[in-house]
Amino acid sequence: MKGCFEDMPTGKERRVIWRPQPRQAAFMSRPEYECLYGGAAGGGKSDALLAEALRQVHIPAYRGLLLRKTVPQLSELIDRSRALYASAFPGAEYKAVSHTWEFPSGAKISFGSMQHTQDRHNYQGRRFDFIGFDELTHFTWEEYSYMFSRNRPGPSPDGPRTRVYIRATANPGGVGHGWVKARFIDPAPPMTPVTEKLTLALPEGGTRELSRSRIFVPATVFDNQALLEADPAYLASLAMLPRAEREALLYGSWTSFSGQVFEEWRDLPEKYAEGTGTHVIDPFDPPRDWRCWRGFDFGYSRPYAVGWFLADREGRLYLVRELYGWDGTPNGGAREDPVTIARRIRQEEDSDPLLRGRQIFGVADPSIFDGSRGESIADRMARPPYRVSFFPGRNARLAGKMQLHYRLTMGAAGLPMLQVFRTCANFIRTVPALTYDPVRTEDVDTSMEDHMYDMCRYVLMESPISPAPPVSRVPRWPDPLNRNEG
Repeated sequence: MKGCFEDMPTGKERRVIWRPQPRQAAFMSRPEYECLYGGAAGGGKSDALLAEALRQVHIPAYRGLLLRKTVPQLSELIDRSRALYASAFPGAEYKAVSHTWEFPSGAKISFGSMQHTQDRHNYQGRRFDFIGFDELTHFTWEEYSYMFSRNRPGPSPDGPRTRVYIRATANPGGVGHGWVKARFIDPAPPMTPVTEKLTLALPEGGTRELSRSRIFVPATVFDNQALLEADPAYLASLAMLPRAEREALLYGSWTSFSGQVFEEWRDLPEKYAEGTGTHVIDPFDPPRDWRCWRGFDFGYSRPYAVGWFLADREGRLYLVRELYGWDGTPNGGAREDPVTIARRIRQEEDSDPLLRGRQIFGVADPSIFDGSRGESIADRMARPPYRVSFFPGRNARLAGKMQLHYRLTMGAAGLPMLQVFRTCANFIRTVPALTYDPVRTEDVDTSMEDHMYDMCRYVLMESPISPAPPVSRVPRWPDPLNRNEG
């Protein structure tokens, strides 16, 4: 394709239908298996994805798939493809019933959706050489990772083999914000390849070492000169957005985005040692007389979360230690039984100098005290030899959420009422990424990785605080006696 759409030859000339801008060309030239493009609005993401899907349509066995979360969202992508594909390939035909383009070679590009996680099974038994996700942060990890199994080549005995790979575009925010950020944004600076090493156990014994690579290619509206020339006022439209949306959609910020629940969150590495103006701080050795809380949110197929908090004499809480029971994939549980979890908790409390010897008050999800179907989870954990005990937490969801808002609010001296040791990586990874539930619009979306958040709520409800009073501003009016100064 050589980076542009071209119509069929007419004499000695070819008419250019579409040509990538420099940042789009950088995205389309990447050799990695996975590549995420974008990070802000107006970067020409959808056009680049549509163009990339065309790269192999000269191969008869080629099958491409472009995905959006819902069918209504898909319609805009299909409309754009009608304008581009029909002009670039006059012999191509769009089949509306199957949402599929069929090309003269026999190659096909399909458009699909995955509104619910179980919809991923609609693609079971199908294979695609190229899979493109438009707005990846609308998808869960389960939905995205399942499609790895559908990404494989077809037979091509008499022709060239296809390249097999995945591409995606995204803006910050959405149900997938956390895992997308953890997979593509956090591991390395933009335009830096990341190689994941994999060890595969073989049926006949032994192992095989494998690897996959991925990369993030950033783009903002400033990389789309065609858009800025066509609509110079678009920059002003983005500049007028509320702060969180403006930072995300104009500048591509992954720490501030539309729909973020805890917009108060600040993670400033340059402030870790100083400890002001940031919620994440360097570890320190707290006094032994500070009260210690242990919060617990149980999970089996989903992660379980344990956190240890110390309260200073002013009531400020510090999350000093965490234990996260997961399988290393977003929202995947470790599948550990209650006794195993109790053993791990006891090992932490006996070995960590910050916790060893302290009186620890445990508070947990009240559901673990349900003994209607036999011995409760709480009773099993409290048995010898580990004796990890809890009392039921108050599961008032909105009240607990407001407590976290109150504690994250920065005080006049730049000190919030909750700070987190930088070693608590899973709290830092998951809580700032939480978004609002689309139905219960005041609550956190519980389909997200909210286990550290729930654990924290139980502790906060045991030490509730009132919201900080608003900073009073003395009205300024003519005052010859200077009574309003200061």
